[in-house]
Amino acid sequence: MSLNTAIPTLEGDAQFGAYVARSKGPLKGAIVVIQEIFGVNDGIRQKCDKFAAEGYIAIAPDLFWRLKPGIELDPDVEPEFHQALDWMGKFNQDAGIRDIQATINHVRAAEGTSKVGCVGYCLGGRLAFMTAARTDIDASVGYYGVGIDGLLEEKQAIANPVLLHIPTKDGFVGPETQAAMHAGLDDHPKVTLYDYEGLNHGFATEIGNRRDEAAASLADGRTSAFFARHLG
Repeated sequence: MSLNTAIPTLEGDAQFGAYVARSKGPLKGAIVVIQEIFGVNDGIRQKCDKFAAEGYIAIAPDLFWRLKPGIELDPDVEPEFHQALDWMGKFNQDAGIRDIQATINHVRAAEGTSKVGCVGYCLGGRLAFMTAARTDIDASVGYYGVGIDGLLEEKQAIANPVLLHIPTKDGFVGPETQAAMHAGLDDHPKVTLYDYEGLNHGFATEIGNRRDEAAASLADGRTSAFFARHLG
């Protein structure tokens, strides 16, 4: 099942879809899983299922819904990759953050959990950083977030823990951007950065050609420990 729940906007004038996976055991908290530019596809749903297996409610909102509800694309199919880039160019990130806040509000009210974290990938990694600065999220994780160097003026607003995974050979986040992220965030008391030497963008995807098994396992283990510490 692709999208299996509906979330009201902050304004209450519309609803958007989301995929939810629920823990079958004692509940540790909730995690908002923020999509790549490829929509809430199989890989993002698998991320949710993994977090549910660890004891969380995991929810992935369809952030492209204002453009076209239910977009699902495969990064390994070249025409679909280019479609995704086109959707990203049209996407209103500020509206996306409002939808993430709506998702946080929804999961707290509907699922009865107060602690909510978020984790995002690619575009979602950027949005996870914005979520840390602009919402009341309890903990945030970003994988290979793009353009975070342009958001550093927002770092003073970060009140809760943030973890960023940075592959050093990221074709979308070059050495100068990585250096700026370290210069701007290494001394931030709430932010932790991990570098992954020689790895490229998308190394922790669940499926497809981009995945690096060893690095993905390392990064995901760090993410699991981070959420256990800050959402438990």
